[in-house]
Amino acid sequence: MIVNPDVERYLSELGASEDPVLKDMERAAAERNFPIIGPLVGRLCWVLAQSIHARDVFEMGSGFGYSTYWFAHAVGEGGRVVHTDGDARRSAEARAYLEKAGMAQRVTFEVGEAREIITRYPGPFDVVFIDVDKEGYPEALELARVRVRPGGLIVADDVLWAGRVATDDQSPSTLAVQLYNKTAFKAPDLVTTIVPLRDGVAISLKLEGNANPFRRRRGNTLPPPTRK
Repeated sequence: MIVNPDVERYLSELGASEDPVLKDMERAAAERNFPIIGPLVGRLCWVLAQSIHARDVFEMGSGFGYSTYWFAHAVGEGGRVVHTDGDARRSAEARAYLEKAGMAQRVTFEVGEAREIITRYPGPFDVVFIDVDKEGYPEALELARVRVRPGGLIVADDVLWAGRVATDDQSPSTLAVQLYNKTAFKAPDLVTTIVPLRDGVAISLKLEGNANPFRRRRGNTLPPPTRK
């Protein structure tokens, strides 16, 4: 557990979902053992999106639409969330949930690999949310960096990876998440912090130019992002 179990339980009770659509989605996720961000991270995403008045969000990995619900709620009428999933049936399921919630008109549904789909969207986006396969996190960060507006956010889930990022685990997924975190923290155009909520949420603020005030000025430097 990343968070003390008693604290996790306390937070879960405070942030329990009340919307019937969210409850249905959470019940479906539990029955199928399908990973979702849950109401605590969902609330965080909503607050982050609202705090920067986000109107355009790209989700790299959306599942059956749980995170999409929170972002679609945050962008409001006339806003847009791009939902991506490699399974057409899950995409249809997400559409059904969002229609039931009255927010499907705010969502563009794309079926396929998120890292390929985003190359067809030049942006700039207010928020890019990353929740793809963990081996793809480093590439996802580079794709997001050039598509988020200055003042916008890149939000990535599962960046503590059940604590494995702090161990000697050499699995490809752990190494990829470690690289994501290291790159996000050292990037000249981002300021990043990690919230140890659930499995860790990385929040990166996109800067104007390479103005990271916390970046070391000596030694190796990271190249600016390149558009793909």
